[in-house]
Amino acid sequence: MLEGSTEGIMRDSAARLALLPKLSKTDLHNLWQELFQKQPPEALRRDLLIPLLGYRLQELEFRSLKSDARRRLFESAEALTANPNSGSFARTSIKAGTQFVRQWQGKTHVVHVDGRGYEYNGSRYKSLSEIARLITGTRWSGPLFFGLKQKPTADPTEPV
Repeated sequence: MLEGSTEGIMRDSAARLALLPKLSKTDLHNLWQELFQKQPPEALRRDLLIPLLGYRLQELEFRSLKSDARRRLFESAEALTANPNSGSFARTSIKAGTQFVRQWQGKTHVVHVDGRGYEYNGSRYKSLSEIARLITGTRWSGPLFFGLKQKPTADPTEPV
């Protein structure tokens, strides 16, 4: 790594992250011990160790999430644990300055979020669903259309 160079830090981080999938499970366990100062949970599979270690490496280098974001993630995890089929979590507010980009039928659609609502093609709208309907010509959930939530999946235990 180049001392005092942001480019060097980024290159080093990217190299360490790229190396994770190439490590053996034993090496991943050793890295876990180094980063968390304890042994990884016994049942934790290799395919789960890799992203968790990647997150921890980035957290140590670039700082962790703000407490508010951590709290929301914890609440979402609890909700999903309580009902794995729910697919819905507490609604998060979309901050001004956010931009949604969606490809639809070969055209790129860009929506800007500001303090008063949503701007699309020079016009103001109150909801993403209004914009999704305008783009598709059908009734769409705006958050679903723009990727803010997943389409609910059928319960595999229910008869079709």
